[in-house]
This record gives sequence, C-alpha cells and structure tokens, in this order.
Amino acid sequence: MGYRIGFDIGSTTIKAVVLDENNQICYKSYERHKAQVRQKALDKLVELKKYTKEPFKFAISGSGALGLCEQGELPFVQEVFASATGVSKLYPETDCAIELGGEDAKIIYFDKSIEQRMNGTCAGGTGAFIDQMGTLLGVSVNELDILASKAQKIYPIASRCGVFAKSDIQPLINQGANKEDIAASIFQAVVDQTVAGLAQGRKIKGTVLFLGGPLSFIKSLQNAFIRTLKLDNEHAIFPANGPIFIALGAALYSKNEKITSLNEII
Repeated sequence: MGYRIGFDIGSTTIKAVVLDENNQICYKSYERHKAQVRQKALDKLVELKKYTKEPFKFAISGSGALGLCEQGELPFVQEVFASATGVSKLYPETDCAIELGGEDAKIIYFDKSIEQRMNGTCAGGTGAFIDQMGTLLGVSVNELDILASKAQKIYPIASRCGVFAKSDIQPLINQGANKEDIAASIFQAVVDQTVAGLAQGRKIKGTVLFLGGPLSFIKSLQNAFIRTLKLDNEHAIFPANGPIFIALGAALYSKNEKITSLNEII
C-alpha cells in the first residue's frame, strides 16, 4: 500500500499524519503555525523524512492550505471529503460530525447524502472566540475549563460575535458574578451558537462525532454539548485522534493521488 501523508492546515494550527504500509499511524503532530504557513509546512515535510519511506502519497486539506497548494502545485482535498473519508473508514456509524477549529466551525451530516454547514467570516463560537473570552477573564483556556467544571449557574451570552459576548460578560464581571459561572456560560454559548447558528433548525441526532482541538482538549465544552444534545456515551464520540482527524482523513484520501517523493515537494 505504501506510506501516505496528510496535512490539515487551519487558521491557527497545522496538523500532520503519516500512515505506514500497514495503514497505521506512525507519526502525528498538532502545532500552531503562527501565520507562518508556508515555512511551517516546509519544516514539517523536512521533519517527516525520518518517519516515512519513499515513494509515498500525499494530500493537504484545511482552510489555510489552498493558497499553498496552488503555489506549490500540491494535491489539495476539501475538508468535507477528508472528513468523509476518515468517517467512512473509522467511524461508519456516524450520523453527524461537529468540528470546531481556531476560526472555523462546521457540522457535517452523513444521512443519505453528505451535507456540510460552516460558519461565515465571523469566528464566533470557535477556538479564537474561547481564547478571547479567556483573555477577558484573565485566565488561560485550561483555567477556563477548570473554572467551568465548578459552575452552579448558566448566564445567557451571545457567541455569534466576540464584541456582543463582551457586552454580555462585562456587566456580569462588574456585578461580581462568579468566574466559574461565567466560564461555563461561555462554553454553553459556543454550543448554542453551533446548534442554532450552524444547524439552523436541522436536528443533530444519532451518533455524533466531535472533532477539532477545542472539542478534544476542553472537557467542559464536551460536557456542554453532551448535555444540550442529550447524548449518552454510546452516541457521543470524542476520538483520540480528534485534533488531527482531518489530516488523518487527508492521508487516507491520498490513495487517489499520484505517487511522489519529498524532494519533488520540497
């Protein structure tokens, strides 16, 4: 079968996966690219020389990848196809996938035909939004997660826009509301934005796969989704490879691409 490499270059991070000849992951990474997309991708390819054998197959996905692929004539795969490839191979029972990234939020339905719904230009309800709200409270995202786990009350907060959210949160801070309750309210706002803003009335039901960094690393956000969607452990799947799932899907999808070598790419 040969080795296969998949990249997922998002608005804030670059994810990479290498599959060996037995279709097993022999390398994976999840790193912030700090807007240095081209250089970070090249550095990653050089690093991968230690983990792969040539010739191999290669594909790149992600919102930050299209320009790079056009410039370097590299194989590009749309995220919905990378997701669908990974889902059909690893989680075929999935009815719906929710992915939250740095500035992107997506819902993909797998009922009969594949349908993707994605946020617009605003980063409300995404990782960037959570970062902003943590800064507003003077805590890290990890600290925000810990605070939320101790909450007793949920306040209504708008997550469709960071400006609107701040206008909801600042009065709560001024009135002396517990940080724990504000933190939990922020995560609930992300859930509400996803369910109302992206689903737009279409039900999220059945087996739901949760993907992306925020949904992999923030336990309180996971719990807010489970609670709101009324999911049990059987129907809420948080895969271990959730942060790099699109890169994994790109690697699986690359079987459709031509055989290449690192020297050709670099």
